[in-house]
Amino acid sequence: MDFLPTLWFILIAVLWTGYLFLEGFDLGVGMLMKTFARGEKERRVLLNTVGPVWDGNEVWLLTAGGATFAAFPFWYASLFSALYIPLVLVLLALIFRAVAFEYRGKIHSDSWRNTWDWAIAAGSFVAAFGVGAMLALTTTGLPLNANGDRVGGPFAWFSWYAVLGGLAVVGFALIHAAVFVALKTDGEIRHRARRLVGRMLPVALAPLAIWVLAVVLQHGRTFSWPLVAVAVLAAVLSWFANRAIREGLSFVAMGVFLLAGSAAIFSAVYPVVLPSTLDPLWNLTVENASSSRYTLGLMSIVAAVGLPLVLAYQGWTYWVFRKRVTVAQLPEPVDFVPAIGAS
Repeated sequence: MDFLPTLWFILIAVLWTGYLFLEGFDLGVGMLMKTFARGEKERRVLLNTVGPVWDGNEVWLLTAGGATFAAFPFWYASLFSALYIPLVLVLLALIFRAVAFEYRGKIHSDSWRNTWDWAIAAGSFVAAFGVGAMLALTTTGLPLNANGDRVGGPFAWFSWYAVLGGLAVVGFALIHAAVFVALKTDGEIRHRARRLVGRMLPVALAPLAIWVLAVVLQHGRTFSWPLVAVAVLAAVLSWFANRAIREGLSFVAMGVFLLAGSAAIFSAVYPVVLPSTLDPLWNLTVENASSSRYTLGLMSIVAAVGLPLVLAYQGWTYWVFRKRVTVAQLPEPVDFVPAIGAS
């Protein structure tokens, strides 16, 4: 088997994992706007924890999609055409969420802010659920024929695996966000976030754990089981570190949990990139779905130059905005809309 398609399979898995790790906590923070924050000042604290980084985190989604299109065009064509409806919903959710981030503070009005708070919360939930459903179907299969076309109506993709994947990413995003809020804030909101992690971590991570186990058991790859063990140990470590008020360690352990779980899934399904639930002979693999060797070679050169720069820039951004955010630091809100009749 050629090395370059395998390399790009690994890189795409890394890009999706990076997206879930970085965008995961800010999608979770968005969902916590209406379920966790108590009052306007706490909502502003939540927004300020992700304010400098949320739009940069979304770059990983674009990069993962673009890399799939360029490296595995048949994978991209079959997956995205079969999932038009959920992907359009995800796109709309991300648009509404981005607009809400920008518009929320433009008018000093409770009803105005409440409307955009709901847009942030709902947009974050729909985006997380849709991405989770898509990734779950990528690893468990779609009804594809010999040409890679979807068989069935527009909702042929809908299955319990899609629901499981959606719940897995939503649950991970919520608990990852709680760990992040405990790391990035101080005072009552920090302590409440820690209590939330202590109570909800096993429940929130259960759908993702079930997804990992279902894929590994289905494909029976023995080398995936050590990764499952690492994921379990990382989740336990995150819970104990949270109890010990070591939020940084808890956050890193949550990342290890995601990385190990993701690696277990992708290593179990390799070399298949998109299974067909109709006939295993119609599976898309790293060989029959990839671009030419020349294309993959050129992409590898670009990635070798560009990826370290992106990582360095994002690392610098997180370092600059590393300090905790508190309610006392926030200035009073300002109404940017001029009064009626003002010149």
